[in-house]
Amino acid sequence: MTSDAAAPAIRVALVDDHPVVRAGVRALVEAQDDLIVVGEASDAHSAEQLVAGLHPDVVLMDLNLGPGLGGAEVTARLRALPEPPYVLILTTYDTEADIMSAIDAGASGYLLKDAPPEDLFRAIRGTARGETVLAPAVAARLVRRSGPMLTEREVEILGLLATGKSNRDLAKKLYVSEATIKSHLAHIYSKLDVDTRAAAVARAIEQRIIRPVS
Repeated sequence: MTSDAAAPAIRVALVDDHPVVRAGVRALVEAQDDLIVVGEASDAHSAEQLVAGLHPDVVLMDLNLGPGLGGAEVTARLRALPEPPYVLILTTYDTEADIMSAIDAGASGYLLKDAPPEDLFRAIRGTARGETVLAPAVAARLVRRSGPMLTEREVEILGLLATGKSNRDLAKKLYVSEATIKSHLAHIYSKLDVDTRAAAVARAIEQRIIRPVS
């Protein structure tokens, strides 16, 4: 349920080549007061037409769309539009190659289809705010790839830092004390060899630990 009934609903588009999957995701999403599905597509052509005509805030994108272009290629095309939507990958694939191709194409987040519904809703809302949203398994793969052995929580904090949140904001969002946040930041600075928040975010983006906020 939405925490702010006065806020406009987040407009979501579904891109998946399986009608049953789209129907199931639509039913879940539209049960939330602050989320609405404005359209569905099954391939690259219909996805581009849908987005150009309806301008959704967030596109839920599968990676395997059957014959033709895959989800990463479609993501790149959508992100190149004059008014691009945010793209949240929703798939069963979690290999490093799949993850990196989607992120390099411009996806703001990457979630697996076995995620609990509440994780999906949070991911859609976070993506709509311009946040980087990664499934824990995906974040762990990116951490291993990036070099510094950051924990999943540290990667999460870096993603939030990129949106400009203060220590107080971080503590409130993560349900911890500000002292705990400061401890996490100290570890992050040490592992990334930086001494400021801005430098930590810049280094994390440079090493593809997180994506830049649009």
